[in-house]
Amino acid sequence: MSDRIKLITGNANRPLAIKVSEHYGVPLTDTVVEKFSDGEIAVQINENIRGCDIFVIQPTCTPVNHNIMELLLIIDALKRASARRITAVIPYYGYARQDRKVQPRVPISSKLVADLLTAAGTNRILTIDLHAAQIQGFFDIPVDHLYAAPVLLEYIKKCKYENLVIVSPDAGGVERARAFAKRLNASLAIIDKRREAANISKVMNVIGDVKGKDTIILDDMMDTAGTTTQAAQALRENGAWRVFAACTHAVLSGPAIERINNSVLEEVIATDTIPLDDKLGECKKLKVLSVSRLLAEAIKRIHEESSVSSLFV
Repeated sequence: MSDRIKLITGNANRPLAIKVSEHYGVPLTDTVVEKFSDGEIAVQINENIRGCDIFVIQPTCTPVNHNIMELLLIIDALKRASARRITAVIPYYGYARQDRKVQPRVPISSKLVADLLTAAGTNRILTIDLHAAQIQGFFDIPVDHLYAAPVLLEYIKKCKYENLVIVSPDAGGVERARAFAKRLNASLAIIDKRREAANISKVMNVIGDVKGKDTIILDDMMDTAGTTTQAAQALRENGAWRVFAACTHAVLSGPAIERINNSVLEEVIATDTIPLDDKLGECKKLKVLSVSRLLAEAIKRIHEESSVSSLFV
């Protein structure tokens, strides 16, 4: 069946797509995705994909709207070229934080994006660490929700930490932090914070014993790094020996790099669901792990109609 599978990518994260292709052993399909002078996107698939099982690798990261439009147009092109099945591989799902109405007269943007993907002709979604797990229910098509935990855990286990404590930066991340702590035989701590506005939060206090211990602040994504760096400072003030941070999606927008560089954080561990090559030169504290092998294995299992959930047993 290998000759009936095709891997395609837009411009959002080509380095990750290339790594997935290498792990799977299938070359990327010849595809042209470019812009007209007025900014419109042009897509051309230069191979026969009739009856093929297609996987489009395209995170919807910055520039979010452009990358979503690229993905939609690629999917439409594939549908019109008679692809048998189209799976949108979205390592980072943009608009995931707008998953409910938090005030009157606002959209539920993550639901709208789900509807757009389905309307374009997507048959299946493959994604990693959704900001809100209930977004899976926004789709009327199957969603395979992967976790970057095995990739992060493998690296953390190799590091020599002293009396490790996994720290949740807020109450919402406690379940994730507890699962990590259990796998690492580590203690758990929680940061009590209040969010004053979007991208603005204030750390209140630390719940748990961190004095004289190595701590890892664990989150699904890091955007402006305000929460993480404030949490790191609070941990240090409460006697933590060393402070690290780990996340799946390193959005790192606005003042994030400056905040990390000026913080007490020793290292920030992230994955390559979002391209970070340009950030590595600006931030020496950044350690990037690849989820390409995880994605390649998930794609293989979907193509062969075998279990994806057994990846995490």
